[in-house]
Amino acid sequence: MRITTANAQDTAVDSLQRRQQEMQRAQEQMTSGKRVVRASDDPTAAARAERALATSARALADQRGVEASRNAMEQAEGALGDATEAMQQVRELLVAAGNGAYTDSERANLAERIRGLRSQLLSIANRGDGAGGYLFGSQGSAQPPFVDGVGGVSYRGSDGQAMVRSAVLLPMTQEGEATWLGARSGNGVFVTTAAAGNGAGAWIDAGSVTDPSALTGADYRIDFQVAGGNTTYTVLMNGAPTAQANVPYVAGQAIQFDGMAVTVQGTPAQGDQFDVTPATADLSLFDTLDRVVAELKLPNRSSAQVAQTVASGLRDVDAAFGSLQMQRALAGESLNRIDAVESRIADVKLGADTERAHAEDLDMVQALSDFQAKQTGYEAALSTYSLVQKMSLFKYL
Repeated sequence: MRITTANAQDTAVDSLQRRQQEMQRAQEQMTSGKRVVRASDDPTAAARAERALATSARALADQRGVEASRNAMEQAEGALGDATEAMQQVRELLVAAGNGAYTDSERANLAERIRGLRSQLLSIANRGDGAGGYLFGSQGSAQPPFVDGVGGVSYRGSDGQAMVRSAVLLPMTQEGEATWLGARSGNGVFVTTAAAGNGAGAWIDAGSVTDPSALTGADYRIDFQVAGGNTTYTVLMNGAPTAQANVPYVAGQAIQFDGMAVTVQGTPAQGDQFDVTPATADLSLFDTLDRVVAELKLPNRSSAQVAQTVASGLRDVDAAFGSLQMQRALAGESLNRIDAVESRIADVKLGADTERAHAEDLDMVQALSDFQAKQTGYEAALSTYSLVQKMSLFKYL
């Protein structure tokens, strides 16, 4: 085969340029730290890296949702903590109001302190989240969700919770109506109430359940009769007399019927009535405090009437208190769930980043070794080409 001088030179120059390009590409890879700088370097690896990058971007978006939910739930849990502290103070003041040595003015002072705590609780219920919303705004509200009007505090939000989409749905608000206006009334099963026209000598406790299987869910009434110095009572169910009719009354002794037990204290008057009705989930914390404040301000009340106010007030305050504690526990549960979701998102992002690194990152030790080999080869090729260029027939003539 005949090799011309021009062909030999072209081949040598092409080889030098190719080696120079390879060395330049290796240098570019070491500078960027990436094995795949452009898709043409390795289309398969570039596609893997792109998919991993998309997964990592989704994980970052999910993480922002988790952070927003965590911030809201931490604020809600803190607000409920403040509310439970205020309710504990209300309870202590209400217990103090039962002191028989207190005068009407002293009870009125306690009522004013309870009113102040009530205002504090309303402020907590309308606490903002720092982002234009409200912690207890349910599915969102542009205005404070609780309105204090003539008839008491009303709720103008919508049921449910505002949610943020992350890896899963996470809460951004608490259910306001259920938290502040939706406690179980009475002892949670039934409610005892003294009739408005009763005398001033007797009061009834909150009662208790003795046999859950015997509960009927009916309305009951206990009627008292006084004749010849003897006091008896009759239990009516849905307005009809039961087997317990004209039973001798003993102060402090439990009256039991259909799985329930209630205790009437003091001296009932002729015609006194006490109702026992099923509990409902609509007890308003604010209505409870308003009622307690109003009754504690009434002058010239008997010890039995004060005892009834304290007993009923403590019963309802404890019910509202329990509702707040339950909602606080739900906020804590949400925070635990947020932690779990955040951990899963972090694992997904780590996996995506690892996959991307495997697809496009450069092994720096190997790359440095390859670069040195390419550099040595290029230098050798330059030296060889230089020697060959010096060889010419005219030099030997």
